[in-house]
Amino acid sequence: MLKRTMLAGVATLAAAFALAAAPAQAQIKIGAAGPMTGNYASFGKQLKDGAEMAVADINAAGGVLGQKVMLELGDDACDPKQANSVAQSMASKKIVMMAGHFCSSSSIPASKVYAEEGILQITPASTNPKFTEEGSWNTFRTCGRDDQQGLVAGTFLAREYKGRKVAMLHDNTAYGKGLADETKKAMNKAGLKETMYAAYVPGEKDYSALVSKMKQANIDVIYIGGYHTETGLIMRQAKQQGMNPAVIGGDALVTSEYWQITGDQGEGTIMTFPSDPRRRPSAAKVVAQFKAKGIDPEGYVLYTYAAIQEWAAAATKAGTTDPKKVAETLKAGTWDTVLGKISYDKKGDVTESDYVFYIWHKGNYAEM
Repeated sequence: MLKRTMLAGVATLAAAFALAAAPAQAQIKIGAAGPMTGNYASFGKQLKDGAEMAVADINAAGGVLGQKVMLELGDDACDPKQANSVAQSMASKKIVMMAGHFCSSSSIPASKVYAEEGILQITPASTNPKFTEEGSWNTFRTCGRDDQQGLVAGTFLAREYKGRKVAMLHDNTAYGKGLADETKKAMNKAGLKETMYAAYVPGEKDYSALVSKMKQANIDVIYIGGYHTETGLIMRQAKQQGMNPAVIGGDALVTSEYWQITGDQGEGTIMTFPSDPRRRPSAAKVVAQFKAKGIDPEGYVLYTYAAIQEWAAAATKAGTTDPKKVAETLKAGTWDTVLGKISYDKKGDVTESDYVFYIWHKGNYAEM
């Protein structure tokens, strides 16, 4: 009897020491994925900064349902195949929610994997309508859509550049072509027909042949559906050939890296993006936290923060992190976030969007 008691005591002590020695494990895993490397890494950093701050703030406040949250980061380099690999990897890590991806060409294929694996997906930045139009129960976005952004841009082009020669360019990606086509549709409907419609290959360094075609066509205005790297190069090379066109783009120009590419030649570039989230009263406290860390929460930083913030609130309200139940709760409620109040339609799109125009001036951009 004494021997058994001693053995039991030893076993209890061993178990206690094992627990003490074991590192504390986060009980809830979520993911964030985007172009952490490559030409569009500045946007991956926006997503990473927003996700890391959101998780830190949630954990500092006690976590979700009394459990700490662990963030898993994935790099898709804006490549559809790599995005699928990231999605599979995230599924193997048992995440319950994905804040991502950034590029529409990544989010759309990855969403199929997340749906099959029972993972909720909230993208902060993928604007192609197909993401939610072809999506399942699991697809949400905190940003607007290309058809909303394109309507604003196309109407503006038709009004401000009536009778001028417009070139519509795109990079053939889900984002770039989708945005250019929606802008073209709205512009045509408002009465202005483009002089030129052309695609370019992203990642190239020399767009002089394309620029020469625009110069021969006497193009006055260039609308570019694509990312800041190629837009900056095309615009710079156009000016080097003696052109002085108005240059207009979309939300993918909302990064300080654009000016690093263009320098003073980026002066006057116009772009569409929602009203500055950094100036919203709902974001004041979090913006101060970012600035204290030396981070400018530009672009989609706060959109990523909001995606994780609303997921945590919905999981708390649902009393579970079960993705399908959280998705149902998200669609049924209105959520207080750093972006302000967010509510969703049945597709997973925000019920309100507010695209406005920004202009680059002396290295900075501000609302027009």
